[in-house]
Amino acid sequence: MLRSSSLRSVLPKGDIVQPKKAYSLSPVLYGQFLLFIAGMGGLLYGIDVGIISAALLYLGKTVELTVGQTSAIVAAVLGGSMFSSLVAGVLADWIGRKKMMIFSGLLFIASVALIVLSHAFLPLFLGRFLQGISGGVIAVVVPLYLAECLSADRRGRGSAIFQFMLTFGIVVAALTGFFYIHQAEAAIALVTRNPVLVRAAQDHAWRGMFLSVVYPGLVFFIGSFFVSETPRWLFQQGRTEDAYVALCRSSSEQEARFEMGEMHSLAQQNNNKNTLGSGSLLQRKYVVPFLLACTILALNQATGINSVLGYLAMILKQAGMSADHATQDDLTVKILNCAVTVVAIALIDKKGRKFLLSIGTGGIVIALIIAALLFHGFEAQRVDIKEKIQAQVQGNRLTLSLETVRRLKLAGSGPMVLTVLYSYGGGDRLATLNSSDKLVLEPEEPGSVRPLQIRHAYLGPVPQERTGGLVALSLGLFIACYSVGPGVVVWLTLSELMPTRIRSAGMGIALLLNQGVSTLIAGMFLPVVSRYGYSTMFLIWAACTVLYFVTAVVFLPETKGKTLEEIEREFETV
Repeated sequence: MLRSSSLRSVLPKGDIVQPKKAYSLSPVLYGQFLLFIAGMGGLLYGIDVGIISAALLYLGKTVELTVGQTSAIVAAVLGGSMFSSLVAGVLADWIGRKKMMIFSGLLFIASVALIVLSHAFLPLFLGRFLQGISGGVIAVVVPLYLAECLSADRRGRGSAIFQFMLTFGIVVAALTGFFYIHQAEAAIALVTRNPVLVRAAQDHAWRGMFLSVVYPGLVFFIGSFFVSETPRWLFQQGRTEDAYVALCRSSSEQEARFEMGEMHSLAQQNNNKNTLGSGSLLQRKYVVPFLLACTILALNQATGINSVLGYLAMILKQAGMSADHATQDDLTVKILNCAVTVVAIALIDKKGRKFLLSIGTGGIVIALIIAALLFHGFEAQRVDIKEKIQAQVQGNRLTLSLETVRRLKLAGSGPMVLTVLYSYGGGDRLATLNSSDKLVLEPEEPGSVRPLQIRHAYLGPVPQERTGGLVALSLGLFIACYSVGPGVVVWLTLSELMPTRIRSAGMGIALLLNQGVSTLIAGMFLPVVSRYGYSTMFLIWAACTVLYFVTAVVFLPETKGKTLEEIEREFETV
């Protein structure tokens, strides 16, 4: 416990300062409210990632999009996050963590309005990009807010709750998608011979998905007005009394005095070192944890997690499932993600960060290899018949059915699927033909002189429903391992490893790398799988996760039960 003499230099007006009575909630109730609002931020981030998965099943049928544009819309959230990650930390240092939380809530609400009113690629992209900016601010500021507000024995659980709400947000997005897909499919079954009504049902479905998630955005936006600024930001601004008051809102007076003493002690230590000329940000105590956090954040996305969550329904459909079953299993896998996160919350302050991250990354490698082998089993049987399909183009238009393909003796009698990658002089587009479909390729603009080019036309057997089930199980294992390891540890590791002096800017740079890798993977996903197959993509992710596993086992220190100041001091001896 700190001596009174130490506190006199920290707390104005003597060694005991009574907090201002500007609030009525007890520390316990306020702490719960604080976690709830921070958790709502995680919920919004999860919705950002997950809402596009089911929407993709109808989006391309009501809005003309190329393969590249579809990938861009998925990646726009990640690109927006990457952009905002670069400046969110700097802005959080300038105007405070609380104001940035309010700003991110406002951006989320605005993004929903823009997306719902969109009828073309550009406004869709801008709406998703704005949604990503909101998510990027949340990803930087909310973990930072929790780390600076919670004591050492509650910090692990607080960050884990953020991750739990993130996974719950993905479940909310999946439930929303499942509801609207089910409603749309029922409507389509009644009006199947009326293409105008079918298109209207599909259009209503994806717009309804986005519109329905505005309500948690409103809760987060309004609730952020009623939380305190973080005590460490207030302390850095020289507002020591306000910092003490903020600490007393969520903890006992004894804990508040201890935390204030720790902040003062570290600040004095850093000031002394700066006076001696050794306060460079290139010191090992800053560089080593910074590089370690950046490596972990980059590899976290190299597992492919955001692409798996964003494209999960599409992946399962390609593995042999119907649209209805794909959305059901998409929801099941995301509920599993949420449930395992609850387990991780119970374990993170008991087993530690290093143990969970090592177990999780090892399991991810196994799951990805299994999924790659399952896809390779039927993708290896595909043949490219693009020349023969190109020969069927008449009047710059292609109309094709599997019966026609069989009459041309291009396919056997068993269930087959034809995947065509084509273009009309611009970006590549993807079309799939199975036994129940009729493939029609024609220019968007009547009379266009741009020739129809068939890039690839892969013909292969239709995967069995059983194969789709096995892929769903392997991706369920992937999600479970991610949730118990990287999912719950990464945000905590980011906030704990970064020293106080560079925490905001350092977290922003690390998250910039995180979102940069995620954006790159999401952007290359459809082009890679359309040319080389899903198995190739899964193997790339597995190789990256092997590096993640080595980093966790060999280089990551254990930080459970330590204050932020104690962790920072440890790196002085590295």
